[in-house]
Amino acid sequence: MQEVITRDPEIMHGKPVFRGTRVPVQTLFDYIENGESLDDFLEGFPTISRELAVQVLEECKELRLARV
Repeated sequence: MQEVITRDPEIMHGKPVFRGTRVPVQTLFDYIENGESLDDFLEGFPTISRELAVQVLEECKELRLARV
């Protein structure tokens, strides 16, 4: 499976971004923390597919559960 999150010092100063975009992953979490929905995020960032956003959330969930 391709990585869903990438980091490149030449893109957004090395912040983690969604694969193939310049959209920081942190932006998705900011939306959720502020009570907005995944649909709100996707509407604001049409370059991010629902599948890609869900993959990021699933990957983060798996990482978090592995630490418990």
